[in-house]
Formats: sequence, structure tokens, C-alpha cells
Amino acid sequence: MSHAAADHFLDEIRRAFPEPPEVLAHLDAVERNVVETADEFVAAARETAEDGPKPQPAEAASDSTFHRNAPDAPFRRFRVNVLVDHGRTAGAPVVYEDNPTLANVVGRVEHMAQMGTLVTDFTLIKPGALHRANGGYLVLDALRLLQEPYAWEALKRALRAREVRIESPAQLTGMAATVSLQPAPIPLDVKVALLGERSLYHALAAADPDFLELFKVQADFEERIDRTHEADERYARLVATLGRREHLHPLEAGAVARALDDSSRRAGDQDKLSTHMRSLADLLREADHWATTAGRDVISAADVQRAIDSRHRRGSRLEEAVREEIAKGNVLIATDGAAVGEVNGLTVVQFGDTSFGQPVRITATVRLGRGEVVDIEREVDLGGPLHSKGVLILAGYLGARYSGGHPLTLHASLVFEQTYGGVEGDSASLAELCALLSAISGVPVGQGVAVTGSVNQHGAVQPIGGVNEKIEGFFDVCAARGLTGAQGVVIPASNVCNLMLRRDVVEAAADGRFHVWPVRRTDEAVELLCAMPAGEEAPGAGWPEGSVNARVAARLSELAEQARAYRVDA
Repeated sequence: MSHAAADHFLDEIRRAFPEPPEVLAHLDAVERNVVETADEFVAAARETAEDGPKPQPAEAASDSTFHRNAPDAPFRRFRVNVLVDHGRTAGAPVVYEDNPTLANVVGRVEHMAQMGTLVTDFTLIKPGALHRANGGYLVLDALRLLQEPYAWEALKRALRAREVRIESPAQLTGMAATVSLQPAPIPLDVKVALLGERSLYHALAAADPDFLELFKVQADFEERIDRTHEADERYARLVATLGRREHLHPLEAGAVARALDDSSRRAGDQDKLSTHMRSLADLLREADHWATTAGRDVISAADVQRAIDSRHRRGSRLEEAVREEIAKGNVLIATDGAAVGEVNGLTVVQFGDTSFGQPVRITATVRLGRGEVVDIEREVDLGGPLHSKGVLILAGYLGARYSGGHPLTLHASLVFEQTYGGVEGDSASLAELCALLSAISGVPVGQGVAVTGSVNQHGAVQPIGGVNEKIEGFFDVCAARGLTGAQGVVIPASNVCNLMLRRDVVEAAADGRFHVWPVRRTDEAVELLCAMPAGEEAPGAGWPEGSVNARVAARLSELAEQARAYRVDA
């Protein structure tokens, strides 16, 4: 009788699901078990009919499901544990796992406490992200994945074997102390996309031989786009879209234009726009706050500017401390007058997403020697390799341009005064060269001018980074002491396209109270700093009389004669 009753219901399922064969085999096993344990079904039904269901607390009811004497115990093993249901999914599933732990990626087998013992059954098998994304796409944050123990290796094993196998950390380490379920592996067909910084991609490609084998397609997204008329229009629509999404006030045309300029500033180029959406959204939210505070129904350019200024002010604690030390005279920076062998260089201090420019005094001294240009920062292990490279280039430039057939016999030393941390980069090499030429020639350098730029061995001025911050850093120092109209910054001409200066700097430059001078050659910078011609060597005639270069060549020739006299006397 029990066979006939079970067969009647199971035949309907067999006809509905003829494939795969494993389903039919499972139904046959279910039918056999039902027939063999028919007495348990009858006893459970009789007990329920006589006593009725007994109310239990939630926790007790959960624990009782494992108890063999519970009314539903005979039926529990015939339940269905649906791991993944895509009944309402349109198309291939796309899953993003925000917390890619081992259990959340490959699944887990949960346990429940019963009388001091952890027990489990197949209904406590839980799916992972690979199960939910099977047949579709799985998106993971690469850094978070690598930070989770065993998750990265488990993902690679699943992709290589093309199957999902649920394993616990104890099993992976060989330290499993209890008997547990071992679910059969599930065939896997999934595309996995890892999100992360490009530096992480290159690190994985170099350190993990499996990475390029499993992840063959690299998509490196540009952080900047060209700023064209069409791009400006699309960016304006993006600003409007973000505003609607965040339920912000609408923006005036001037506010959108100011947001575009700020985007170019963050991109570091007049002809580019930044694609960093978080910074843009944060700016719009704060501008909306200021518009609401002022009682306006629209966001104006003044609101966007106030948000920009507030953002800068919140991160300016260290910058203000540096400015205060300069104002007190504790950090020696001159902004007027002239001095021999002293030039105002410019550096950028950066921490987190905040950066600011800081002027620094660069000094040079010269005496008779063996043609060495000594980088004091390097000698005390404060100079990085790029900075040391820039200083060595100066020696090559001096020897090639001024030696006049005699050996270079000077000993020069260069140093960043009052710096107590590391110095890196070659962006101060133009300032160092100007200080060196001043020290050799004896021509004083105007202290109202700061210099930034890199030079090569032929005297060409090369572009540098952080040009806006550097100009603004020197401007702030000059403005605090009073702008004279003779102050300014020398920058590489190739950095003009990167200029996106603050409004107060632009206004001061427009009024002639502050200047930005672009240069292409070292001689142009020398003339601006020394207020006299640099001089160009004529074939067979030498350097023009009274020029800076003539004085440099004369002093180097004098040092060479002194060195020759010392050798003769010796």
C-alpha cells in the first residue's frame, strides 16, 4: 500500500523533470526510504491527531527539529533546501558580493547546538556568491577579497576546477575535529570581474602566476577625459543627474561652470576633466547645504566656491602651521631684496587627499675643488634617487656649457635649508641650478621670485607636478607680507596648460600685483631672477661682456687657473 501511495505522487514529478538523470535517481531513493519507514509516518500522524501540536518557544522549536522524537522528524529528511532561486531573474544573474569572505564566496554548512553538541543536516547548507552567480557574472572587490583568509585561493580553485566545493577553514587547514556534511561539488559556469586599483592588478600579475591565467581581460579606466565643448555639455548633464539623484537644488549655469573648473583642477590640466565621481558628488552636496543655509532655491557659483573653500580650510591645519612659522621668522623665507646663492624653491606637501605648496630656501656655495656638485641631502640620506639624479645633471650642464676646454675644478654644495624630512623628485633642479649659477658668478638673485621646474643637461626646462599648489603656496606667503607687484613664480612653459589657480591668485595676477612667468630655457629663468642678461655665447667671440654667463665662465676659468697653479707648486 505504501509503495502505491508514494509511487502515485512521485510519478508526476518524474514526468515533469525527466532530466537530469540524478533527479530520477534521487526520486527512486526517496521512494524506497518512504516505503521502508512508512511506520514512522503513521506513528507521527497518530500522535499529532491524538495530542495536537504543542506550542513551543521559537528557540526550543528550532532545536526540537533535530530531535528524533519531534512530530516532524520523519518528514524533515524529505524537505527541499533551495540554495538559489532565479525564478524572478531576467537574464543572466549579476551578483556583487560586498563582503567576500570564504563562506560568502563558496558557501558554508551551518550548525545548531543540541544538548551541548553541534549538529547539522542538509537543510543548513547555505549558498555562496558563486552559487548565486552561477550561469552569470560575479563582481568582487579585489582588495577586500585578498584581505579575507583563504578566500582568494578558494576562488581560484573553483575557477580552475569549474566547480563550487563548499569547504570550511578547518577543512582547508586540516584541523577539522568534528564530522560534518560534505556537499557534492556543483558545476560552475561564471564570469568573475575583480574591481581595484591598477597598482593592485600589476602586483597580482607579478606575484601570482595563476592571476593572468584566470583573469585574461584587463580594463584600465581612464581617470581623466578631454575637456571639449561636447564633454562640457555631457558633464553638465551629469551634474544635473547627480543633483536629482541626491535630491539637491538645481544648479545655476555659473555653478555648473565652477564645478567644471574644479574638476579640471582635480585633473591637473585645463584641457581635462576628472572622472572621480565621489569628489563631484561631495562638492554638490556641500554646495547644496550652503544654498539651503542662505535660503536660496538654486545653487549658485558662490555656493560651489564656498564649498571648495570650506573643503580646503578643513584640511589646512598643517598648511596654516607652516605659514605661521614663516610669518614668525622661524622658517627663513625672503620675499623681497636680493641675495647671492639663495633661491626660493617650491615643494608640495601631500598627505591623504590634501596637498599644499611650501616655499623652501635653496642655498649654494662654491669653492675650488675637483668638479663635484655635492647634494647635502643625499650625503645625510635625506635625498631620494630622483633628487640626486637632478643634482648630478647640474654638474653635467656646467661642464658642457662653461668649461671652455679646461676641466671643471669647483666644489659646489647644494642644500634645502630647514627641511628635516626626506626630499624627493627633480622639480627643484632649475632652482638649484639658478642658485649655483648665482654662487659662481656672484650675481644676486631677487628674493621676490620663486622657481620650480626640472632641467636637462642641455638647459631645457621640463614640466613638473603640483604647479598650482606651488604657485599658491608662495602667493600666500607674499600676500601675508603684502604684495609688491614684483613678486611671482617661474614655472616651465609646458606647465601652462596645467594652471587652474585659485580666484584670488588669478585676480592678483590680472591686477599686476603677482606674476607667473613661463620659461623654456635656463637662461630665461636666470634673466628673471638676476634682472640682467644671461648672455648667449657667440662662436669665436665668447660670452657677452657683463652677462651672467660671462661671469660664470670667468669664475670657472679662474678656478681652473688656481687648480693648475696648485699642481705646479706641488
